[in-house]
Amino acid sequence: MKVYFGFDDTDNDDSLYGTGKLVRWFKNKVPDECECLGVLRQQLFVCDAIPYTSHNSAACMILNIPDPSLLDKIIEDAIAHIKHNSALGSDPGLCVVTEFNPSLDGIVEYGRFCTHFVSTQKQALNAARNAHLSGHGGTNDGIIGATAAVGLTLSGWSGRFVEFGNLRDWPEQTTVAELKNSGIEALSIDRDAKIPASDDIINTNGWLRPRLIGNRPVLFVKPQGQSVWENIDRKRTKKDFFVDAG
Repeated sequence: MKVYFGFDDTDNDDSLYGTGKLVRWFKNKVPDECECLGVLRQQLFVCDAIPYTSHNSAACMILNIPDPSLLDKIIEDAIAHIKHNSALGSDPGLCVVTEFNPSLDGIVEYGRFCTHFVSTQKQALNAARNAHLSGHGGTNDGIIGATAAVGLTLSGWSGRFVEFGNLRDWPEQTTVAELKNSGIEALSIDRDAKIPASDDIINTNGWLRPRLIGNRPVLFVKPQGQSVWENIDRKRTKKDFFVDAG
């Protein structure tokens, strides 16, 4: 069965790593018989009324757990992982939802709500009333983003993969077919919506982070020449952060 693990608010202004990296590390602690189907960064509402470290993002890991009896132990391990790796002064939260949860529609709706409005812990608890939801320090406000991260991932149309296969091992250039064989679809965003051919080259910019589109990892590309495409994304630099802030 698919199980969604939402994490949020595990870092502070002085942290050397964010929640996304903390969640990616957790992949190494799940039982061997379980499969990590990806880790997604989900963007939540940014406004002065919400305390956040940098961009108010949360993360969700999707696990395929063949034996449901393993779930309780994995949740215990996730809690221990949060407690061990969260920064001092953070407000961590964990939300765990199976694909059979009767409240999936409400959790999805809540996730979308959190991209445009300020939410409360009470609203998160109500949305995830049939799921595991727990806070592990500080104000426990992380349960809000953790629930929202699960909801947005469940929607199938939100988020950027920060873990999927070997995202960090891709070369500067690859082909459409090689991406597809790894489970990633290339989708053109040019005006005419031309379909990239299997042998076409894709320049990755050294940074492959597909989006979740229709419950599938999709890489947006734009034309760069005859039978050549370019990944529309690239890794942010300190200069990019300064421009965004300005």
